[in-house]
Amino acid sequence: MEKVEILIQNGATVYEPVVEEDVSWETQRKGVPGSFTFKVLKDESINFQEGNPIRFSFGDTKVFYGFVFDKERSKDKLIKVTCYDQLRYFKNKDTYVYKNKTAGDVVEMLAKDFLLNIGTIEYTDYIIASRVEDNKTLFDIAQNALDLTLQNKKELYVLYDDFGKICLKNIERLKLGLIIDEETGENYTYSSSISEQTYNKIKLIYENKDTGKREVYITKDSSKINEWGILQYFEKLQENTNAKAKADALLQLYNKKTRKLTIKNAIGDIRVRGGSSVIVNLDLGDIKVQNFMVVEKAKHTFKNGEHFMDLTLKGGEFIA
Repeated sequence: MEKVEILIQNGATVYEPVVEEDVSWETQRKGVPGSFTFKVLKDESINFQEGNPIRFSFGDTKVFYGFVFDKERSKDKLIKVTCYDQLRYFKNKDTYVYKNKTAGDVVEMLAKDFLLNIGTIEYTDYIIASRVEDNKTLFDIAQNALDLTLQNKKELYVLYDDFGKICLKNIERLKLGLIIDEETGENYTYSSSISEQTYNKIKLIYENKDTGKREVYITKDSSKINEWGILQYFEKLQENTNAKAKADALLQLYNKKTRKLTIKNAIGDIRVRGGSSVIVNLDLGDIKVQNFMVVEKAKHTFKNGEHFMDLTLKGGEFIA
């Protein structure tokens, strides 16, 4: 039976609190910091504050390093503690103007400016000529750079905190040989839709200040328009570099049904986090899945030495 170990540091003192009930660790593929929640019994021997660093290990594996952000007390003297990793600071807003940077350069710039520890930042192989980000969260600034990289290089990268270090890796590097099937997942929920993130017409415009004219780029799938009606994606571009290629790439990305698959109470594997890929082997009725799927969201629950996880997945025609 694996041991749950939580250590909280307040000044020079390190506490190992007695945890009541279960603990949970959650991560998502993009735009959200990793979180860790647990409950402790308030007594005279423990004293910790918001901002204190916290470490969580499961057995011999270091799982989470972050900081206490929220404390919620109840009548039974239990304190519910919510902690976040360094990506919580990517919710800060700022204004940036930059030139000739890759998405990796942008992430490194943001992390350094906000005094965050940096781990592995992979080279993202697409140089953004210029970009103005006004009153945006650091998450949005980083994601815009990553989206431009995806649209121009067809490469997807995952920004995450690995036990106290900001990392950026190609999603291909986060593939696991883990199989999710009827035996390893207790239950699943599956749905398909064209209500969200499905577009069969892409319209991009660029206001060319040099010529004083509006440049319009349109691409569409007439057969899908006959089937679904016009579902239009619209965007104003800051620059018109590769605008036609971007429109084509967006149509390829979004001109399909969105399918959501959520796995409940799968046998836990500590390697699985938002951005990982796992092998799914399930017969869902109208479609059989036998391929890698990306983990959009992972919630790990630890209780009495047991470890389970809930996963929201996408891949192929699946999108979370």
